[in-house]
Amino acid sequence: MYAIRLHAFGPAENLLLEEVDDPVPGPGQVRVAVEAAGVHLLDTALREGLRGGPAPVPTTLPTIPGREVAGVVEALGEGAPGTWLGKRVVAHLGFAPGGYAELAVTDVDRLHEIPANLDAAQAVAMIGTGRTALGILQFAELGPDSVAVVPAAAGGIGTLLVRYAKNAGATVVGLAGGPRKTAQVAANGADLAVDYTDTTWPAKVRAHLGGRAATVVFDGVGGEVAREAVALLGPDAPLGAHLVFGWSAEGIRHGKGHFVEGVSQSVLGPVMIEKAGGLRALELRALAEAAAGRLTPAVQAFPLAEAAAAHRALESRGTTGKVVLMP
Repeated sequence: MYAIRLHAFGPAENLLLEEVDDPVPGPGQVRVAVEAAGVHLLDTALREGLRGGPAPVPTTLPTIPGREVAGVVEALGEGAPGTWLGKRVVAHLGFAPGGYAELAVTDVDRLHEIPANLDAAQAVAMIGTGRTALGILQFAELGPDSVAVVPAAAGGIGTLLVRYAKNAGATVVGLAGGPRKTAQVAANGADLAVDYTDTTWPAKVRAHLGGRAATVVFDGVGGEVAREAVALLGPDAPLGAHLVFGWSAEGIRHGKGHFVEGVSQSVLGPVMIEKAGGLRALELRALAEAAAGRLTPAVQAFPLAEAAAAHRALESRGTTGKVVLMP
């Protein structure tokens, strides 16, 4: 098979397309013919060999990155139920590598059958990004009186947060960088889509809200954008009004007295997991929401051979939606 391999930690150019032996499923495992593989910002940190983050750095090189795959089960390991053979499936591999490839192996208990009306790329988006978005939303009570501010609203998680908040009847302000991304946010249903690279954006938001204050900020970016967004919260904003998530998000300090609830995009903190009834429950719900048409993930696809370009685009914030590789 062909796969992307990393022989040395470093820049995106270290991701190389190579021909390698097909993986062999072990006991209780299956082999999946991959149709889509998820790319995560955390993957770029692991590629660089960064330590001290929320996930272990691979200790053995070369390695095949990637932790989310969707495709068709084409081989079974010992003890794997025969009913899985030929099924369209999606799986989050945890911190086990191997996703950036034409074939990948995973444990049977990580598999989900893909709903008939979802394609592989959509399924990959929901198994990782979708479960995270729904985990975050457990900490926000949204309704017709809510005003939700979503920085990075054109990203994979942001797209789903905007759609969910609109479905709940909330007024939604989506922030994104540049006209192409703000147009996508507007098309996704945000009441106001604002370019945060324009320094006058907070004034535009206040003018649109006409005296109303934000009730919740979904903050996956941190930094100055987050500081300005938090300033839109009213003095009586409820507990959990500033929801901080994402491994790359910069923390911020503010003096308004609002509670800061931290949830991790990368590892899904224990509180989130327990609240949802486990990771698998979040994954099932995410797939069901997409299958029902209530949440539609945005996807940006790259050929498998262009994994390095996908990493560069993700690191430079040049992508929209969930980034996937297509073998």
